[in-house]
Amino acid sequence: MEIILKEDIIGLGYKNDIVNVKSGYGRNYLIPTGKAVIASPSAKKVLAENLKQQAHKLAAQKAAAEEKAAKLEGVALTIPAKVSATGQLYGSVNAATVAAELAKQGIEVDRKIITMRDAKTVGEFEATVHYHKEVEVKIPVTVVAENVPEPAAAVEEAPVEAPAVEEEIEDFEEEEETPAEA
Repeated sequence: MEIILKEDIIGLGYKNDIVNVKSGYGRNYLIPTGKAVIASPSAKKVLAENLKQQAHKLAAQKAAAEEKAAKLEGVALTIPAKVSATGQLYGSVNAATVAAELAKQGIEVDRKIITMRDAKTVGEFEATVHYHKEVEVKIPVTVVAENVPEPAAAVEEAPVEAPAVEEEIEDFEEEEETPAEA
């Protein structure tokens, strides 16, 4: 089913794009919510005329998006997260986390225009900020461990404590034998 998008939908297309979707998705979700209209021949003609008239406005929107993108050039994020002993994160680092981290640096970005695969381990990832259909910025995101678990220290202490417990047991057995003889 061919439809014309009325707003940007990440993963599908941008405003005024003509895209093919499954009939159920178009009829049951996109059209009733006002996010799209059926791409009939008359709707396509109206779209072409509107795009012609709005060409200068669209150029201004693209220029504004490029200015915003210029602020993000060279930005790299390092996000500390709590990690289990196996190296897995408690929770995950996602687009909302990236938006919050950018806000701490003084760059306001809506989390809805950021796409990123959820990071569930420590490592390097990439987030993409979609300002305009032709302007996208890729931001490197490094997830580091906030707390470093130390399981090796606990293992070393266990053998040291064990002999002390055995000595106490031997002393206890000797004390029991003394009252029995008297």
